[in-house]
Amino acid sequence: MQTVDLIINARWIVPVTASQQVLENHAVIVKDSRIVALLPQQQATQLYTAAATHDMNEHCLIPGLINNHAHTAMSLFRGLADDLPLMTWLNDHIWPAEKQFVGDSFVESGSALAIAEMIRGGTTCFNDMYFFPDATARIVDRCGIRASLGMVIIEFPTNWAANVDEYMHKGQQLHDHYRHHPRITTAYAPHAPYTVADTTLEEIIVNAEEMDLPIHMHIHETAAEVSQSVEDFSMRPLERLKQIGLLSPRLIAVHMTQLSHEEIEWCAEAGVHIAHCPESNLKLASGFCPVNELDKQGVNITIGTDGAASNNDLDMFAEMRQAALLAKAVGQDPGAIPAHKAIEMATINAAKSLGLEQQTGSLEVGKYADLVAVDMSSLESQPMFDVVSQLVYATGRDKVTDVWVAGKQLLTSRQLTTLNETKIIADAQQWANKIGSQRP
Repeated sequence: MQTVDLIINARWIVPVTASQQVLENHAVIVKDSRIVALLPQQQATQLYTAAATHDMNEHCLIPGLINNHAHTAMSLFRGLADDLPLMTWLNDHIWPAEKQFVGDSFVESGSALAIAEMIRGGTTCFNDMYFFPDATARIVDRCGIRASLGMVIIEFPTNWAANVDEYMHKGQQLHDHYRHHPRITTAYAPHAPYTVADTTLEEIIVNAEEMDLPIHMHIHETAAEVSQSVEDFSMRPLERLKQIGLLSPRLIAVHMTQLSHEEIEWCAEAGVHIAHCPESNLKLASGFCPVNELDKQGVNITIGTDGAASNNDLDMFAEMRQAALLAKAVGQDPGAIPAHKAIEMATINAAKSLGLEQQTGSLEVGKYADLVAVDMSSLESQPMFDVVSQLVYATGRDKVTDVWVAGKQLLTSRQLTTLNETKIIADAQQWANKIGSQRP
């Protein structure tokens, strides 16, 4: 009998593989942070003994969810400025508040708040875009979650950097410091076409190719952005980006609510990944990403929450549901984005966009044990005809009970194991008092 680190027995397992299978009464076997077997529980008992065994007879195990677009530290701006158009929200509220308050300690506190929320909601990896990423990295390193941290680049000065050269230099320092970290990767994160010049983007393209990194960028978020680009450049943003060579499998294009049929074909041909943020787009009235048409063209679609300042939560279960429902309504097709595909968007599709599909995103032998246990026993989940349908259409993040990343348990019976919830809440309240008292 082989000794392993962990055995998790579950009523259902949804591995999120090409076969779209659901395993019943199976076990996940973990050793040295990776999955070494998925097999019927009876066989697991005969073949393995473990240092820890969890019997989850009313739970479904799924891969850890991957939030493919976040501004984690902006959790401290949750509810600061709501019910406003995007550019009003940015120019009149968010950018002034960032100038006044954002720094290393702000980002550390905000990241801790966001990461705690994400873990409790079943998110095991996030793709971030925010200033002072080294502060976010410290929380990621300490708490055990997985992250892709953005090397933010924008043409105007912020509290993080004075100019493009400094943004580039600080991003390179972040990359070099964490390049061998088991859970932290980096990505270039130019803010948007309207805030980053062509020459800067061309430099990013060259660097990303040399360093083999993704490029994570807001694109076609609003109709106003597209109109302004036509006025300034005599072309839409995506055509401009296509001309300089940005459209490629490295690109994670966030939002993409304003797309023509031709632009969808460009994305498909170039292998562009889409980070769909349905709730943020709805709240800001930004438009609708044409998910059904993108999917039909074979574009890899992922899901993100955006920041809690514009969402106002980091709830990937809610985003999965919204993504599936919106795709049906916008595409006028009830068969658009069925439940299993919505889970794929929140897991393996995101892993592919980040170059992590060999490490995480599905429950397969050899991958890291990034797992989430969802309690399916409550009355809200009854009766149980189809567990995948229930996960997407009837279950919420409050049903997440346990979370593991690389075999390490970060949530036990809804209690955080690596983060201090009391301190996180106290720090958030302190920041709220400071921001509330000092805002103009």
